Amino acid sequence: MKMKPVVLLLFLTTAAAQSQSAPRQPDGHAILTITGEQKQWHKVTLTLDGPFAAEKDTQPNPFTDLAFNVTFTHESGKPNYIVPGYFAADGDGANTSAESGTKWRAHLSPDKTGTWNYRVSFTKGKNAALHGGGEALKPFDGVSGSFQIVANDKTGRDFRSQGRLQYVGKPYLQFAGSKQYFLKAGPDSPETLLAFAGFDGTEAHKDNVPLKTWAPHAGDWKPGDPTWKGGNGKNLIGALNYLASKGVNAFSFLTYNAAGDGDNVWPFIERNQKLHYDCSKLDQWGIVFDHATTLGLYLHFKLQENESDDERLGMNRKPGKRLEALDGGKLGIERKLYCRELIARFAHALALNWNVGEENTQSTEEVRDMVKYLHDTDPYQHHIVLHTFPPQLDEVYRPLLGNKSLLSGVSMQTGWKMSHKKTLQWRKESAEAGRHWVVAHDEQNSASLGVPPDPGYKGFSGAASEKTPPKGKEGEGFIASDAYTLHDVRKQCLWGHFMAGGAGVEYYFGYKLPANDLNCEDFRSRDNSWDYCRIALDFFREQNIPIAEMRNANALIGNTKDNNDKYCLAKPGELYLVYLPDGGSTDLDLSDALGSFTVNWFNPRQGGNLNVSVQPIAGGDKSKLTAPDDNDWLAVIRKN
Repeated sequence: MKMKPVVLLLFLTTAAAQSQSAPRQPDGHAILTITGEQKQWHKVTLTLDGPFAAEKDTQPNPFTDLAFNVTFTHESGKPNYIVPGYFAADGDGANTSAESGTKWRAHLSPDKTGTWNYRVSFTKGKNAALHGGGEALKPFDGVSGSFQIVANDKTGRDFRSQGRLQYVGKPYLQFAGSKQYFLKAGPDSPETLLAFAGFDGTEAHKDNVPLKTWAPHAGDWKPGDPTWKGGNGKNLIGALNYLASKGVNAFSFLTYNAAGDGDNVWPFIERNQKLHYDCSKLDQWGIVFDHATTLGLYLHFKLQENESDDERLGMNRKPGKRLEALDGGKLGIERKLYCRELIARFAHALALNWNVGEENTQSTEEVRDMVKYLHDTDPYQHHIVLHTFPPQLDEVYRPLLGNKSLLSGVSMQTGWKMSHKKTLQWRKESAEAGRHWVVAHDEQNSASLGVPPDPGYKGFSGAASEKTPPKGKEGEGFIASDAYTLHDVRKQCLWGHFMAGGAGVEYYFGYKLPANDLNCEDFRSRDNSWDYCRIALDFFREQNIPIAEMRNANALIGNTKDNNDKYCLAKPGELYLVYLPDGGSTDLDLSDALGSFTVNWFNPRQGGNLNVSVQPIAGGDKSKLTAPDDNDWLAVIRKN
């Protein structure tokens, strides 16, 4: 591992940190190689043997002053991608921890079979990688050639079987290959997932937030799975294997949290060296992200933490300049380079979103500028979302609706009981503004509790509550009146969100309960919750529910206040889903529907096949639906 001791971080001067530290070597010979499986949707890597550079170089800085880009064009003329390239040290940094070399890389995930042509642009000049310009760097500039792409052969969960996930102007993302719409579910915690002791240059800055080993998932790694440096990474790879085995399809992580709750994740060679990137660490991150794609796990990039997003005061802020903020929140050199490096190294992944910031407090203009830069720099124009504090949703989101920004969705933080109402609100407001947002519920308050562990996990009772037992009652099974369990979350957060037309949930673990947002290394702490997520995802997929054609229709079952008593999602006249959190009965108004309908019941706790109802109901009037018992049930009403 490249060790970067804290003592150096504290006393190293800026001049020393930016010195030409590596012994100089000859430049490369402009030889270009193509590696990777040359198949549709697979990662294809172009490596150029280019000018010698080192991570700490300043004259020129290889990250800002050497602009390496590759234009990939399909033989038909479309698509045509200008892909940002990056400095890759010796080309094997994940295993060698190299800090210098002559390798420069760009990745493509090709949409089409056939011949792809490429042409290298390589220029040199002050900040040329960010602002353009510079002088052509010969003999590297202008190198060109072509390669062949054959048909994809992947199946199952592997995202390469479905193609790139895209924002298509609707409330759901769609796979470019399969044309299927996407619903997500998975963990939002731990936010410090990348604070892994197996990554180069990763160090703890807080005594109460040690680096992760992911030891509980050591047994989930499988022979043939990737590692680096002779076996590093098995435990984290195993953690992702576990998530995939449970049937969930997303996870999130901060890529920069200096000064934040964890203060242990950044892509730079040092915590505050924002213009110099750690090539080997980022190669190791890339191994994990590429494996996630093969497992069918969506990558939620949270680009910054609240404490490191700007220098202005906001919620939970203290006065004073924030040295960790990139350009003080503005779109300057630091922020542009940060976005460009992440895009260059990871945007080939097929399913991801760029989240501008966790609990973001940048100004509207700053957010708008950053979103536009992400959109314009990312050749694939991946989904871009924004997260902010629950009391500030209206204030932060409304100025970005419609044509006021290129934002394509929101990553909501609300109380778990508010999932349904808030999803409905932003689905409606974004539609009325003329640009549908993809609305996800990615953090569940209360902040201290979130989604609780399973009953019995490390002695946990199963009931989450801010209140403590009365004195003398600690061992008597006390449960506060406002306590809730994973079953409440399943009903009002998971199904409440989907029945409002939401695009997916990620579960936040709080900071007080076992396996919480900072110290969790064991995703099995929520094993039962993942089962409930899988059951919901399987239902929508296996029953071929046309989610992009459906809308919330609570009024049809008498829920005009859109509360949590019952929910209805409908494609009027053809298909109605009615969710009853506590069983019982409800009337469904089919006055405007024609023909007869079958009624089947689905069990959200156990999944499986639909329970067949032999009694059809007729359109043109109201019909009573009665659940099998007082548990939660979903009625599926289809036109015959």
